[in-house]
Parts: sequence; structure tokens; C-alpha cells
Amino acid sequence: MSDMRQGLTIVCESFILALCMSGNASPQASPDWTEAFPAFRIAGNLYYVGSKGLANYLITTPQGNILINSDLEANVPMIQASIEKLGFKFSDTKILLISHAHWDHDAGSAKIKQMTGARYMVMDADVPVVESGGKADFQYGQRAEFLYPATKVDRVLHDGDEVQLGDTVLVAHLTPGHTKGCTSWTMKLTEAGKTYDVVIVGSPNVNPGYRLVHNQEYPRIAEDYERMWRVLKSLRCDIFLGAHGGYFGMEEKYPLLKSGGGNPFVDPEGYKKFIADKEQEFRAELAKQQAEDHPAQAK
Repeated sequence: MSDMRQGLTIVCESFILALCMSGNASPQASPDWTEAFPAFRIAGNLYYVGSKGLANYLITTPQGNILINSDLEANVPMIQASIEKLGFKFSDTKILLISHAHWDHDAGSAKIKQMTGARYMVMDADVPVVESGGKADFQYGQRAEFLYPATKVDRVLHDGDEVQLGDTVLVAHLTPGHTKGCTSWTMKLTEAGKTYDVVIVGSPNVNPGYRLVHNQEYPRIAEDYERMWRVLKSLRCDIFLGAHGGYFGMEEKYPLLKSGGGNPFVDPEGYKKFIADKEQEFRAELAKQQAEDHPAQAK
């Protein structure tokens, strides 16, 4: 059931993106992107404060808090409410990070910066997209419905950079392909005296319409996806999270938190399976496009 739910969620996301590209729907068309979901503690000082379909994470410290992803502009009040329902202050958000520079994960950044004064930190290859409000995106930059308020980046991140606040350290891993600066975050947290490795996957998806062969706007796209697989496979993962709840079966795991049978988000095998499945999807799409490019060789 878990694999079926995850598969349906990802198929739904791909369908929405396909509709967007055909002009038959807005990028905000997926209803679960703006559907409220209960805020909850994942483990240690790490909390979920996102919607049902778009994942946001709050990392709390005595020196202030870190927020990962800003999502749609319409989601900002929901994110604020989730943080406050947990007993924290939205104004204590000191650092804002993102998984990658697509509107569904960063369109609310300008608003959050204005409301909290948080420092916005973005991987170098995604900075031009963020600071152009999406116009520099290799796939969606010419589509008005995919654009959002341009936002100044306060710190440009590079692969392997650390973001530290108090005694919490996050590491930014460049996992490109989905966007040029797609970022997967890792951190360590302690729960009941045990230390866990957390991985928050940026995105391994090959969106509808992505050209993996002869892409003039992103010539290295296939090579970058290959790099991403190598990086993701190299990461130690106990707690598996991602930019969308569907990646890691959030809806199914959430009710199990209160069952007393262990933390369901500790799922290293689920992480490995997710990466393997997504890599297989990538290789199938790459082979298809290569065959279309050289039909005689494919016979």
C-alpha cells in the first residue's frame, strides 16, 4: 500500500506539471499543495510545518530557527500557523533554505524574508533563478504562470557548505538535474539518546517535457542527474524526508508516530528503494530520448 500511495502521489504531481506545460492548468492546480496538514515533531529539534503536498521543515535552536522551503505565496500564512501551533514564533526564523528553485518550493521566499528578516541561503546554480523570480529557469522561465517575486539571496551556497545556527549544522549537497542547483540537505539529530542521520531529498524527478538529450538550455542535464544518483547513494540515511511528502510516504507514516512502535520516519530501506526507483525511471526516460534521437541505432 505504501508503494502504491507513493506512486500515485508522484504520478499526480507529474500529471499536474504536464497540464501546466500544455496550458490547461495553473501551476497551483494540485489541491494538496495548499491543503493544511497537522504540524508535528519528526524527531529531536526537527518539525514538519508544510501542507499535505508540499514539505516544509522547521529546525529549532536556542539562537533561532531554520526553515526549509517557502512554497507558494498562498502557503506562507499556513506555514506561519503551523509553526505557531507548535509553540514557536514565526519571527524567530533566522535562516531560510530551499530544496530547489521551482515556484512550488520558493515562491513564498520574498514574503517570508519580509515578515521575519531571515537570511536567505541558496545553492549557487539556483541563485540566478531565485533572483530573477524564475525567469532564468531552463525549463519554465518563459512561462508567466511559473514566475514569482524575485528574491535577493543573502548567502550563496556551494556543494558541501555548512549552515549552522546554535549547535545545529546542516550540510548542503548539490544534487543537480531537476534544477541546476537542486539541493539535498543532511543533518544529525538526537532522539532518546540516539543520534540519527537525516536526509531531505531535493528532487530526483525528471519532469514532463525535460529534454535529457541535446538540451541547449541545460547541456549537462544528463550528466548532472548521474552526479545526483552518486551523491544520494553515498549519503547515510536513517530518517528519510524530501521536498514532497509523497516521496517518503508522509501521510501513511504520520499516524504511526503515536502507535508506540518506533519512529516510522526512520526508514533507511525506504530511502534506498526510493532512490533506486527514481534512478530506474530516469534511465528509462534517457533511453527513450536517445532512441528517438538515433532511431536507426535503436533497431
